[in-house]
Amino acid sequence: MSEIDRWRLVLGRYSRSRLGDLTGDDARRDAALDELYGREYGGRGIRPDGGAGDDGDARRPELGPGGQEESRPHLVDWLGEVRELFPRETAEVVERHALDRYGLVELVSDPETLERLEPSESLLRTLLALKSHLGEEVLVIARRIIRQVVEDLRRRLELEVRRSLAGRLSQHRHAPVPVAANFDALGTLRRNLKNYDPERRRIIPQEVLFFERNTRRLPWEVIICVDQSGSMAGSVIHSAVMAGILHGLPSFTVRLVVFDTAVVDLSDQLDDPVEVLMRVQLGGGTDIARALRYCSRLVENPDRTVLVLVTDFCEGGSPTDLVRVVGELAASRVRLLGLAALDGAAHPFYDRQIAGRLADRGMEIAALTPQQLAQWLVEVTS
Repeated sequence: MSEIDRWRLVLGRYSRSRLGDLTGDDARRDAALDELYGREYGGRGIRPDGGAGDDGDARRPELGPGGQEESRPHLVDWLGEVRELFPRETAEVVERHALDRYGLVELVSDPETLERLEPSESLLRTLLALKSHLGEEVLVIARRIIRQVVEDLRRRLELEVRRSLAGRLSQHRHAPVPVAANFDALGTLRRNLKNYDPERRRIIPQEVLFFERNTRRLPWEVIICVDQSGSMAGSVIHSAVMAGILHGLPSFTVRLVVFDTAVVDLSDQLDDPVEVLMRVQLGGGTDIARALRYCSRLVENPDRTVLVLVTDFCEGGSPTDLVRVVGELAASRVRLLGLAALDGAAHPFYDRQIAGRLADRGMEIAALTPQQLAQWLVEVTS
């Protein structure tokens, strides 16, 4: 495709008079993109027939005979065109825009259309938000997609999380088992200084050292308390997966609590993150203090308990009560971590004033990925 044709696709139909028509598959790409992004013109006082524009189309509308325009393609056909004409990454971006920017709920409410969508975290968030409005036939397909995305996410995260939680390197003991990740470079150099070869001007190592890893035998209690308001959808997904991974490790006893203005304990569902997500109700108000008070009743051994609060800190209840309960938990020696995001969001929105007040009472505040959370757990539980 020429550079001019690329610009023609970017600028859309109203650049036709200056950049010319597209042909073949490029024309099909233009039509597929215009089917979605042409909706932008509707909110800008521009008639679909080209009745306004900056490039002269308003004066020379290029219209066919009245009443002979093709009907808008069915969503299934449109999705097929997008998949066929664009690389996978581009098709996924177009689908995400259709769902998030233009609210094409038809994409997930029609079984045939939903079957054609590429499983992704973006689609998962949409399905979770709309699941209470979907029919039984669509829910069967939705559940299958949710499971596929969750299992893929778990596979990607579990190896790194388990590696982080396998035990910290002991700087004082060496192990007989050679593991590359545990290589003691400095110790090996010191141990083999006597093997320096002056002629070859290098050390000939006779013994290679590897650190031993510390292991924790007494389990820690980890309580993950997750805000299920709509803006936290990505973090809810990652929290459910992370809780399932931690649940499978002997080092931790895990509880999972989700909340809005009500509190729901989903700890009995940790073996299946899909079931956790199907019980989540995204949206509604927020009462963080109430959720933390519930979590405080779950604490059996404060000295060996970590409470991870995942929220945007937009308290709908009493901020004073929230600050008080955080102070009480900190005073009891529970380790507290407040996460504005657990899905890798670079700059998540959160109430900085409330977060600052909680930090003053003993809660660490951050925005982490699941891998970074695992590393933090290693630090505080070692």
